[in-house]
Amino acid sequence: MSDMANHPKAAKKAVLHRMVMPDHTCPWGLKAKDLLQRSGYELEDHHLTTRAETDAFKVANDVATTPQVFIRGERIGGYDDLRRYLGKKVVDPKAVTYRPVIVLFTMTALAAMAASYAATGDPFTARALQWFIALSMVVLSLLKLQNVETFSAMFLNYDLLAKRWVPYSYIYPYAEGLAGVLMISGALKWISVPVAFVIGTVGAVSVFKAVYIDKRELKCACVGGSSNVPLGFISLTENLMMIAMAVWMLLA
Repeated sequence: MSDMANHPKAAKKAVLHRMVMPDHTCPWGLKAKDLLQRSGYELEDHHLTTRAETDAFKVANDVATTPQVFIRGERIGGYDDLRRYLGKKVVDPKAVTYRPVIVLFTMTALAAMAASYAATGDPFTARALQWFIALSMVVLSLLKLQNVETFSAMFLNYDLLAKRWVPYSYIYPYAEGLAGVLMISGALKWISVPVAFVIGTVGAVSVFKAVYIDKRELKCACVGGSSNVPLGFISLTENLMMIAMAVWMLLA
């Protein structure tokens, strides 16, 4: 990997070839341009304005994609290659990450505190905690409902009830969302409480068995079927929160 600190000042020039057409501007080309400029490069920006011009460029340079970056006459490659050249991190789309759930719970917590502050003047109330759990349920269901087929396929890997009755894998995200919405409003507890308690209990038992008894390494369907969040503590926490919320509302 090249080190920018070792490059002479005269070498801080780059040539970028990217698609800029009337109906399409390559987003990776824009990212590459921005990164080069922020890295202090004097940029020679060449636009590929037609498909024919783009195809000809690819053939002439024996490349499969654009944009393409050249520095000191050396072809660096596309946007990810440029990031590596500059010593910057390149995200692996297949890498295991907790980022989706961390961001989700952070935003729902802030939203719950904001709602509590608007309603009472105090962001730190028992109602804020209830709203946090209920809002988390709603957002989690929304993520699952973006692609129910993918979610259900991942869910069937570990959920005990879904394995016995496949339709449950389709019902689950709707039930979670319905319970969350009702819990936010405080209405129809006779629906929200049993629904949250049942799906939370089944989910907690399923996750505990898969992870801590069977020692299986699986991806969690909690934030949708396309996530790389590992099944484990976070998934168990989601289900335990639903159980706790159901019990709390039952006793309140």
